[in-house]
Amino acid sequence: MSDGQRIIRVLLGKAGLDGHDRGVKILAQALKDAGVEVIYTGLHRSVAEIVATAVQEDVDVVGVSILSGAHMSIVPELISALRTQGAADKKVVVGGFIPEEDERQRLKELGAAEVFDQDMPLAETVAAVRSIARSREARSWPA
Repeated sequence: MSDGQRIIRVLLGKAGLDGHDRGVKILAQALKDAGVEVIYTGLHRSVAEIVATAVQEDVDVVGVSILSGAHMSIVPELISALRTQGAADKKVVVGGFIPEEDERQRLKELGAAEVFDQDMPLAETVAAVRSIARSREARSWPA
């Protein structure tokens, strides 16, 4: 980036059987338009595949889009797998259809940096992801 800050790297994934990816593709484009490097894993990925890609690509934020209702099983598994792989510094964000306010709070208690409602304005989501990535511990990058 021209302002001297390093480029934020975000991985977006669709874990499990959820086959709805229009929203995550729209978010990916909005993040790219905001100068964020985006890696999209595609549909029907396992948590292990998402974590392996996050570690390999050394991303700042791992975002999962869930419309299937499996958030209370996928997100804890994802956070645990990141910790197991020594990647607990990667921030996890969750978006999609998360129906109950208490479930959103529980996901944060389990380690999600943020839980986005499917109706949150795109510009707010992008700003929040950028802020979360910037809050991640600073590290040096190879030249």
